[in-house]
Amino acid sequence: MPIQDDDERNLFGDYRRRRVRIPPPKAMGDVMSQLLARRGYAQVQSAALCESAWRTAVGEKLAPHTRPGNVRRGVLEVLVASSSVLQELAFLKTKVIKQLAQLAPDQRIRDVRFRVGPLE
Repeated sequence: MPIQDDDERNLFGDYRRRRVRIPPPKAMGDVMSQLLARRGYAQVQSAALCESAWRTAVGEKLAPHTRPGNVRRGVLEVLVASSSVLQELAFLKTKVIKQLAQLAPDQRIRDVRFRVGPLE
């Protein structure tokens, strides 16, 4: 590659003398995944998938009285409206965990923890 400009020649000479490493260009997919991770978009998408799976696993009867939260170390935290809803979900817990494992396998949910509180 012939260098036609003095500025370019001086720049490349500086890089050679100082041994400044010029990083190779990054793949667009890598750049986008880093951007999404920094901005938290992956968590938002993951939360939406988890909520959809939760509503399917629990059913239309109990879903309006619950709100799934974060998954931490394989444990899904769920906020419920009342203690009677909590008790009903406790009876269905094993069935719900199996359905969540099928509907959202990337979440790796192995347990569900319920907590009574206000749904917003």
